[in-house]
Amino acid sequence: MTMKAVTIKDLKEELTNNTPKELRDLCLRLARFKKENKELLTYLLFESSDETFYIEDVKKEVDEQFEIINRKSHYLIKKSFRKILRTIRKYARYSQKKETEVELLLYFCIKLKKFTPSIHKNSGLQNFYKKQIEAIRKKVTLLHEDLQFDYEIELEKLNRNTNHEH
Repeated sequence: MTMKAVTIKDLKEELTNNTPKELRDLCLRLARFKKENKELLTYLLFESSDETFYIEDVKKEVDEQFEIINRKSHYLIKKSFRKILRTIRKYARYSQKKETEVELLLYFCIKLKKFTPSIHKNSGLQNFYKKQIEAIRKKVTLLHEDLQFDYEIELEKLNRNTNHEH
């Protein structure tokens, strides 16, 4: 027998019947159950109040992950890039702020561009990079006009530099 998960609406209704202590105990139990739940709770309780600091923290982790990439083959490099991208998406999901996601993805693309050996010497890595740029473009269209303008400038810088490297 597999347990069926109830809807968010049902969970919300049921949670209104709990005392603050019961809610705290439920949250702690969830945090113990899975690492991602603990990370999300950490974000919500300690980091969501300062999004700029959170973004800088994630960028540091991205830097660390780039440092340990196995550069022996394009396959291993791409595999590492995908892993870093999963990390970024996970942290962006915790935040749920589109600007945070765009900021982190832009940073990722900047790191990809500066990466050695150059991603532009391998069509698979180059396509991976282009796909990320397109994903950012789509996300930027969902932001406030002022932010769209700023991020378009950043994307243009990435594009301009890429075109000169060939």
